Amino acid sequence: MTRRQRGLSWIVLVIVLGIGFIGGGWWIFLQTGPLSAPHDVVVRRGDTSAVLRGLQDAGVMRRDLPDNVVFRLAVLATRSEGPLHAAELAFPAGSSIRQTIWILRHAPPVEHRLTIPEGLTARRMAGLLGNAPALGGPVPAIAEGSILPETVSYTYGTSRAAIVRRLQHMMDQTLDDVWQHRDPRVTLADPRSMLILASIVERETGLPDERPQVAQVFLNRLARGMRLQSDPTVIYDVSAGWGELDRPLDHADLAEDGPANTYRLPGLPPMPICSPGRAALEAVAHPASGDALYFVASGLGGHRFATTLDDHNRNIDAYHASRVPGR
Repeated sequence: MTRRQRGLSWIVLVIVLGIGFIGGGWWIFLQTGPLSAPHDVVVRRGDTSAVLRGLQDAGVMRRDLPDNVVFRLAVLATRSEGPLHAAELAFPAGSSIRQTIWILRHAPPVEHRLTIPEGLTARRMAGLLGNAPALGGPVPAIAEGSILPETVSYTYGTSRAAIVRRLQHMMDQTLDDVWQHRDPRVTLADPRSMLILASIVERETGLPDERPQVAQVFLNRLARGMRLQSDPTVIYDVSAGWGELDRPLDHADLAEDGPANTYRLPGLPPMPICSPGRAALEAVAHPASGDALYFVASGLGGHRFATTLDDHNRNIDAYHASRVPGR
């Protein structure tokens, strides 16, 4: 074989090997990955090697040398598309290297949702925030009634303090809006008074249609200088701010000089007893019309309302009768 022939042979060999290398790399680039099910992965900030290790630990990438080489070369070759993002990202089952790199550069972070139910106290809300996944930092002090019960979205690492600030801002806006559009018949002194009364309404009934009626009763009692005598205010005191009891109230509870006990206090308590939702605020701002001064549980999930004490006592008798077995 002449020198020229040997040179041509080497060139052909290099071309064949190059084609084989490129073809093999392309196959690895598109090959189905090892992830057996969709998986959310927190990609930490770092260089390509750190990102690769994190993906391998999460089962998104194989630890094989060919896969590692192809991943690094592909990241380098496509660097003009932007950096790899540090975030919580969703990877589908079988994510290929091609898909994985696209997700690292272009996919939005995983979105979490947190729902704050109406009527939670600050203590219960702190527990909910403390157990919420993917949030960071400690739970800040929460003033009773300062948070609007809502559903909020957030991404991994959002601080609990940021969530509280967002919900407090929403409450401030909602409270101002409802106060500005209140019924002229509502003679409460200020938005905070409306918030306090709405928190009591929220805890008194879970029926949307009853909220304006309950608000009407309390506003009528306030106008006549009568004590509200609301059981949830006593429960708030007796439960040390948790808002729930595993037993019925008794006469000793009603006689306690707690800060929220409206059996003892005239007017409104000095603070809300929970975080009311917008519907409870609207009920206080737009109460039902009428002269009702009393209400008691009906035994059927709602309440019976009365304008006189005699009618109220008859409603109480009817409630007790409904609870007698066999009737």
